[in-house]
Amino acid sequence: MSDSVLLLAILALALMCSLANSMMFDLKSGHTKCISEEIKSNAMTVGKYSVINPNEGYPIPETHKLIVKVTSPSGNSYHNGDHVDSGNFAFTAAEAGDYTTCFWVPASRGMPTVSVEFDWRTGVAAKDWSKVAKKGQIEVMEFELKKMYDTVISIQEEMFYLREREEEMQDLNKATNSKMFTFSFLSIVISLSVAGLQLWHLKTFFERKKLL
Repeated sequence: MSDSVLLLAILALALMCSLANSMMFDLKSGHTKCISEEIKSNAMTVGKYSVINPNEGYPIPETHKLIVKVTSPSGNSYHNGDHVDSGNFAFTAAEAGDYTTCFWVPASRGMPTVSVEFDWRTGVAAKDWSKVAKKGQIEVMEFELKKMYDTVISIQEEMFYLREREEEMQDLNKATNSKMFTFSFLSIVISLSVAGLQLWHLKTFFERKKLL
């Protein structure tokens, strides 16, 4: 039973690793849309974007040009596109965390809505396997084995990364619990001290009034 569960987990992870973040969205003039992707350190990532031409057969209007920026978790810039209708980027992540791609359509007369196609691939999905097959002229079985091998390596790296994140969360929980315990203890001490002072004050007051 446990082997079956493990196999299903590995297959699910393999499917997740092979998926690409492909989408299409509308962006109004003067507005910004940002998309984040969590990428582990030393992972390869590639992205491609293009504006859908509202007038097929004619050049894309200037009002449909984009400003695109890709940044790392620490704010470093990996890609800049200024008034473009298409573009692509590729880099190896220098640090783990959420990488962000922001699209902005400068405000213009008429306030048009721009449709954008965006494809973002990370890890195994970022590799162009068709070029690998053509370049090496390898057999189909060898090609599939290499693809499976790279997928397994990616899954292993992802599992190690998730384990590190889990350990970081456990350390954070321990530190938070320790701080909460200290805070609760101090709160109890302060409450008891205030209650003691109030009793002492009442006793002094009653003795002064000769009620005790």
